[in-house]
Amino acid sequence: AFYTDPSVLFISTHQEGIYPLTGPADEIGNGPGAGTNINLPLPAGAGDQAMALLTNAIVRPAAERFRPDLVLVSAGFDAHWLDPLAGLQLTLRGYAQLTHDLSVMARQLCAGRIVFVLEGGYHLAALTGGVTTALRTLLGETNLPDPLGPAPRPEPDIGARLILYRQYHGL
Repeated sequence: AFYTDPSVLFISTHQEGIYPLTGPADEIGNGPGAGTNINLPLPAGAGDQAMALLTNAIVRPAAERFRPDLVLVSAGFDAHWLDPLAGLQLTLRGYAQLTHDLSVMARQLCAGRIVFVLEGGYHLAALTGGVTTALRTLLGETNLPDPLGPAPRPEPDIGARLILYRQYHGL
């Protein structure tokens, strides 16, 4: 919807190669919107570490360059390691860190204007835990428990992707 609109910075983290098979990293916008569409596809198995790397190395610098008036988060909890539809491995601790990082970024860049909209999640305990964790984090709570535990597998290295994504977006 905003592919040619330079007034909206769109950033998407998602698992590559699954439905709806859109969002490759080289789709960066078109015409006046070139550079304002940032797709960050992740390999199956990516989790908390990958998300933290992307947030610090790409999301934050891109937002600082863009200077948003508002941060709108499409909060999908289908990246949790228990979710049956995807193969990412975020944990509740990873969601807490991401929520914290985005809210700090919003405070620094746009007077704290941040909105979370529930987007997805298909494992009831992971969805409930994710929403609760995000809300409690926004309320300032720290060191929240993760009753669902750590992800079961080691994460893949996304170092080469990170370099490529930074190149695509001049970061």
